[in-house]
Amino acid sequence: MPTDELSFWFTGKMKKVLPSLTFVLGGAASGKSVVSENLTVNSGLKPLYIATSRVFDDEMQAKINMHLSRRDASWTTHDAPKDVGVVLQSCTRDQAVLLDCATMWLTNVMLDGGDVPEAQVRLLQALAACAAPVVVVSNEVGQGIVPENALARQFREAQGRLNIALAAQADCVIHVVAGLSHVLKGAHP
Repeated sequence: MPTDELSFWFTGKMKKVLPSLTFVLGGAASGKSVVSENLTVNSGLKPLYIATSRVFDDEMQAKINMHLSRRDASWTTHDAPKDVGVVLQSCTRDQAVLLDCATMWLTNVMLDGGDVPEAQVRLLQALAACAAPVVVVSNEVGQGIVPENALARQFREAQGRLNIALAAQADCVIHVVAGLSHVLKGAHP
């Protein structure tokens, strides 16, 4: 009997094996973070959360607090608004990593005047080299109207390119709409 099946019989919980890279994509407030948190916890590995958001106002702090309230003491959290690779390098095989989210990471890189193509390459390399399985959350921003200002259009284009690159590298791609997940690539973990 495989180890996962033994785990089920003794604990009543089946551990789900995560692929090296799972990419969870959806619109704002679509439920993608909850889906991703469940994937990470259900792996049976030690959950590690890489938070990329920065607190700019009370609204953002409230959203962060909501995310924090869903995670119990088993989670380790690292704040990494831009330097995600440093955290990924330190991960071990007994962990499952949730990077939430690539959209905020890209926002930070752009607002700080970073070289987006170079930063994207470094991120993709760090994800490929990570010893732990990683779940990356990102927003789909290309389904709306064309933004009226240049910075918003540049962001939309950069986010689209990043999402394409993440999806190409991922073993599993999941699209979340209204809290429902649909596998676009690979098998659902």
